[in-house]
Amino acid sequence: MQTFAEESTSWPMVSRPTYVGGLGFGYKWNMGWMNDTLSYMSKEPIFRKYRHNQMTFSIWYAFTENFVLPLSHDEVVHLKGSLVKKMPGDDWQKMANLRLLLGYMYAHPGKKLLFMGAEMAQWAEWDHDQSLDWHLLQYDPHRQVQDWLREINALYRSRPQLYEKDFDPGGFSWIDCTDADNSVLSFIRRDHDKSSLVMAANFTPVPRHDYILGVPGQGPWKEILNSDDARFGGSHQVNPEIYHAQAITAHGYSHRLSLTLPPLGIIFMEQTS
Repeated sequence: MQTFAEESTSWPMVSRPTYVGGLGFGYKWNMGWMNDTLSYMSKEPIFRKYRHNQMTFSIWYAFTENFVLPLSHDEVVHLKGSLVKKMPGDDWQKMANLRLLLGYMYAHPGKKLLFMGAEMAQWAEWDHDQSLDWHLLQYDPHRQVQDWLREINALYRSRPQLYEKDFDPGGFSWIDCTDADNSVLSFIRRDHDKSSLVMAANFTPVPRHDYILGVPGQGPWKEILNSDDARFGGSHQVNPEIYHAQAITAHGYSHRLSLTLPPLGIIFMEQTS
């Protein structure tokens, strides 16, 4: 059995055992991550570079508790709007932003909590007196968001880098957390065997071509998932090739890749044998 603390203060050791002075919960909701991330994502992309710290601050405390990343029922009721309605831009950009948000949540350290309806980009707020708007799945944009979440769930289950060291700072390292001008975040997740996944997220609608990422090793590297893939409703700014990293230092790593970062998208890169 596990217990989860829906707790929004900075009270320490909520998810630590009672025998070391903690409160004994198994997990604690990361309300700071939720508030900062939704505040950032609700901004028009042109203004996001001024709020870049909202997306980097969570890593400063990510390993102080056993955190859950909650996109819960509280965020889609009481006139707050559904997740997709919080996103700026036209309908295409709203869907792209939602796919980006979901991909970023799965890439970020911490367990995942997603409330029903978000997986198909339901426009309406959740209403306990009626069913979800399942009829939306007859329309491609909604079905494609569901397809994206299905794929990201499958990736999560198949890649231990995304969950084995959620609460260990050794399982995460930044590639670049300072590129506010481009509103790009890039980082690495590792498993117990120190195998790496590289993630890069572009929070603007401008594709970034020939974008340099430092990586730990020459590769080869392969893009294994991209939220801008056409099958998810994206513009298909993908990286289809096998990439052999150049032996040129970048971001403190021995090798580098030159990639396309899709608009309002996140990519997952894996070192292959």
